[in-house]
Amino acid sequence: MNHPFLLPRRSLLLAATAATLALAGCATKGPGLAEAPPIVFVHGNGDTAALWQTTLWRFESNGWPRERLHAIDVPYPLSRDDDAKPQPGRTSTAEHMAYLKAEVDKVLKATGASQVVLVGNSRGGNAIRNYIYNGGGDKTVSHAILGGTPNHGVWAIPGFREGNEFSGTGPFLKALNAPKNAAGDEVSGPVKWMTIRSDNNDKFAQPDGLWIGQKGTPTNVTAAGPELKGARNVVIAGIDHRETSYSTVAFDATYRFITGKAPATTAIVAEKTVVLDGKVTGLGVDPLDPKTGNFSNNLPLPGAQLEVFATHPTTGAREGTALLRTTVGKDGQWGPLKAQPGVPLEFVISAPGYATTHIYRSGFPRSSDIIHLRAERMADADKTADSVVTLTRPRGYLDPARDKMMLDGAPPAGVPAGAGAASAKIKPAGGQRTITAEFNGERVAGQTWPAREGRVVMLEMSY
Repeated sequence: MNHPFLLPRRSLLLAATAATLALAGCATKGPGLAEAPPIVFVHGNGDTAALWQTTLWRFESNGWPRERLHAIDVPYPLSRDDDAKPQPGRTSTAEHMAYLKAEVDKVLKATGASQVVLVGNSRGGNAIRNYIYNGGGDKTVSHAILGGTPNHGVWAIPGFREGNEFSGTGPFLKALNAPKNAAGDEVSGPVKWMTIRSDNNDKFAQPDGLWIGQKGTPTNVTAAGPELKGARNVVIAGIDHRETSYSTVAFDATYRFITGKAPATTAIVAEKTVVLDGKVTGLGVDPLDPKTGNFSNNLPLPGAQLEVFATHPTTGAREGTALLRTTVGKDGQWGPLKAQPGVPLEFVISAPGYATTHIYRSGFPRSSDIIHLRAERMADADKTADSVVTLTRPRGYLDPARDKMMLDGAPPAGVPAGAGAASAKIKPAGGQRTITAEFNGERVAGQTWPAREGRVVMLEMSY
């Protein structure tokens, strides 16, 4: 099944809108516990389980039992620069696989199932392939879906960083890609395999080395790099690296592959009661560059203070007293919080060594226990600004040629061409006031806060 299946790029956002907040109540009838296999979702390099939030909601909206959907959260999600050399705060391919194996074992024990479905984005697909071929996953996995996984490398340049797991000419990927049969297939049964890729808009499947800091150098990788010979290879026009997993159309392809039929809906069906939870995390310090202060990890930030407020959908101003005030414990968990469906929220994190972080989000249509919140640090260059505001889109990138986006009433400046950046920052003046961000129909309103008080503002898109 090597012929790529080309699909159009549909609207990747639910206009917080009709379908998302369509009437509430019940999800579409779907498979029961006996028929629905457990699904384990594996995030990408430097990412968190939280990115699967909308995907889980779509499965639930089709009746998939919530207890059969499990998104893992790798404590140290970044790969090593050289896979064979220990590096503080980072995981090797072997460690990544071992963590996935342990999580799969937990899910099998909890559900009583004999097999799981694995769905991975980017680096998550590396761990899935490694587990299936080298960790016993050929017996415990029925389906493997890889979104944007650089199966043939982000680069394939002989002699260039070949110890890195993303090198197409390095030992890790060469071993995984070794022919599995006389036909030269790169996958084998009994696991059923599917890849999802962009036609040309994945920053990590590009013929030029721009996104790896090697502009003008051929990577020897093409847009077809995520495909695997012998798998079902789906191509979706226009999507970016993260949208290969987290978009509406990626969900549609994934659901069809697992079940053999179309989902009853790709919308997110609202619930009457919404309960939110997650953990508060911080940022490690890169020992090789201590001044960066942005070394991603998914470790709890115990002792952090969190407040949650309902906000006005138009002005971003707080409405009433705090819905929650809590001190985060050793596990990092901050909830549960019962919230009104569709009411936007402001999350405020305070912790020693961090900026007071104001995170504004659209209203939540469904419950979730992976609302992970990360405290931010303020860059030295921002400390003299009136305010520092960032539009951020965790589940996709910003593409000026493709997307309609506004930040404080104007297209955000400095966003590079192509889908290569997931955030845009401005330093608005004018004292505390309303500030809004819009992205393809989703609108988030917040308030500016004084940078001189050590405060930063994040306007976070959910879709």
